[in-house]
Amino acid sequence: MSAQIIEKEGIPEFAVIPIDEYNALREKAEMLDDVGAYDRAIHELAVGEDETVPSDVAKRLIAGDEHSLKVWREYRGLTQDDLANAADLSQGQIAMLEASKRKGTIDVWKTLADVLGVDVDDLL
Repeated sequence: MSAQIIEKEGIPEFAVIPIDEYNALREKAEMLDDVGAYDRAIHELAVGEDETVPSDVAKRLIAGDEHSLKVWREYRGLTQDDLANAADLSQGQIAMLEASKRKGTIDVWKTLADVLGVDVDDLL
């Protein structure tokens, strides 16, 4: 690598390199970031901090045709009544939240997220 060192008061301040070398370094840095992200994801899966989701569930969440609360509830194999009991809510409250006829407090959403094993952001 060829670099021009620019000093300020006798102390190296900048290194100027050819653009091709800069681009190659940038690509390597991006690749290193990607490898690190991959390694973290694999570790999180291995220790149970994250999970994979079947493609049909992901498609339903991405499509946005159904409330994500309903999608996660069904994926977890729960009825509205099961979820309501686990969250100390009524089945009617769950139905209203899933139909977007009710907003719910942040505490309600936190409780539902905990019961479903997801982040609050996954439900809202």
